[in-house]
Amino acid sequence: MIDNRQEAGAIYHAPFMDLLYRAHTVHRAHFEPSTIQCSKLLSIKTGGCPEDCSYCSQSARYDSELSASKMMEVQRVLDEARKAKAAGATRYCMGAAWRSPKERDMPAVLAMVRGVKAMGLETCMTLGMLSDDQATKLQEAGLDYYNHNIDTSERYYSEVITSRTFADRLNTLDRVRAAGINVCSGGIVGMGETADDRIDMLRTLASLEEPPESVPINMLMPMKGTPMADMAPLDPIEMVRTIATARILMPRAYVRLSAGRSEMSDELQAMCFFAGANSIFVGDTLLTADNPGEDKDALLFNKLNLRAETAPVCPKPAQEQTREQAQEQAA
Repeated sequence: MIDNRQEAGAIYHAPFMDLLYRAHTVHRAHFEPSTIQCSKLLSIKTGGCPEDCSYCSQSARYDSELSASKMMEVQRVLDEARKAKAAGATRYCMGAAWRSPKERDMPAVLAMVRGVKAMGLETCMTLGMLSDDQATKLQEAGLDYYNHNIDTSERYYSEVITSRTFADRLNTLDRVRAAGINVCSGGIVGMGETADDRIDMLRTLASLEEPPESVPINMLMPMKGTPMADMAPLDPIEMVRTIATARILMPRAYVRLSAGRSEMSDELQAMCFFAGANSIFVGDTLLTADNPGEDKDALLFNKLNLRAETAPVCPKPAQEQTREQAQEQAA
């Protein structure tokens, strides 16, 4: 565990080749380096979100020309999940543009979780903030992962979002963990933050009582109509440094190379995989943003001699692991 900013900063700012070597060594100690976990993300309710996240075209506060939609019907979601499984996805992620789910929406959401789980796919939801009761119901329905990104450092957070606090984010992660659901939480780079902000974001995640089992790292894709529409691109080397630092700080987590891959060269993606990224989203879109698509990913995997993970290997929540370990020790 890295206890302070200086240690984490020394990792992030290490000579680049040394950083890559260390991150890849850590990665090989915990994962098969040529295997990539493939997830599919579906927007089950698009647009009309009351939040003011400066990067997001789904916010109702910005003129992004994105029309709000109603929540998808359960059967349509399940039909899309079957297609995702047939295309090789082992995890199915469903996202809704909400501040938090309303109670009237929970029965349909729970039916989606149960239906996708019955297909043999890992299940993931991102619905905004949760109450304790909602988290418990999702766990009982079979939800494997809950995604709730912290987005950036606590220092920079208010420059990006003012409609909910950094503490709100952490409180939701606590509720998810307490309910026995695996945590999926990461952030976005390239929003005008400093390297120290990227380091602090990763330190916050790694310093949770139990670090996330899944850590998505997104590269900002400037969206028309949002306050970040004209943001300059992030230096690609900084993206690789972020991935490598995430791998070193959270060695057992799936580190997902998420939004922004459509703007990355094959070479940059290859460096990210070498640095410890071992999960991607497949398909043509990520909620409202472009994604490379299955054909391009197949070509990339073939070029790099990578293969898709063929079966879900969802880790048990940390509290369940602890309980089993205690029983083994008692025996």
